[in-house]
Amino acid sequence: MVYVRKNVSKLTASEKRRFVGALLEVKRRGEYDEFVRLHIRHFRGDGERGLRAAHMTPSFLPWHRMLVLDLENALRRVDDSVTVPYWDWTKNRSATSVPWTDDLLGGNGRRGDRQVMTGPFAYRNGWWTIRAGVTDDRFLTRDLGRARNPINLPTKADLDRALRDPVYDVSPWDSTVTKGFRNKMEGWGPDSNPWLNHNRVHRWVGGAMLGGGSVNDPVFWLVHAFVDMQWQRWQQRHRNHRYLPARPPGRSRGQDGRIVARHERLPPWDVTPDDLEDVSEIYRYA
Repeated sequence: MVYVRKNVSKLTASEKRRFVGALLEVKRRGEYDEFVRLHIRHFRGDGERGLRAAHMTPSFLPWHRMLVLDLENALRRVDDSVTVPYWDWTKNRSATSVPWTDDLLGGNGRRGDRQVMTGPFAYRNGWWTIRAGVTDDRFLTRDLGRARNPINLPTKADLDRALRDPVYDVSPWDSTVTKGFRNKMEGWGPDSNPWLNHNRVHRWVGGAMLGGGSVNDPVFWLVHAFVDMQWQRWQQRHRNHRYLPARPPGRSRGQDGRIVARHERLPPWDVTPDDLEDVSEIYRYA
């Protein structure tokens, strides 16, 4: 049966409780920290050697689609009514709106150490200790909007600029490309505006959402569900265009062995980007 991912602002009180409860149980079982470690292992950029599967690469979208599916399956093993909601940051744009409420993800970090003190994921409640991360912090941190150097969340116009591009990705298939939906959605911009869309949201949330350990903040899943939704919208708008590259790029500009082509295995899973282009028989967005 096809299940539905809802806008987080439309969740009922019961749906919020069930989503939070399932997250806390997956964390208690130790499964959640494995998702954090997986993301850290694959957090590799242009300047590093070896295969790039998760970031600065065409497979950014299918890689995170698979990651969210895995987390969603773990939640549904706890409670089969639960799905991952999405956060539409073009509409819910303040540090006090959904999802930053006490009955969902809690609010901003306090001054000084940016520790989150409210909501179910506050360290002081004893349910959400950071055990796998890129810092020594044991508590969840946030800096919504960046207090010292404020930035705004991306807008609908920012999304539209990405969605209008009919090509999925272009050579050299990295963070430097100025054409293609993937990089415009991932958000590696020019020096004058280095963070767009997805990347800008991570920067706006701040704290744990910066870097490879970003999965430690449960908002990670809501962000990537919304990114995934945009990929579906792009697919519906540009039906004659697909994931690129269709074949391995070879030695083109040093990308040999660094890019996952359409029919190549997407590590660490035994699936390909081609397998993940159509998920209409698994879930849909409301």
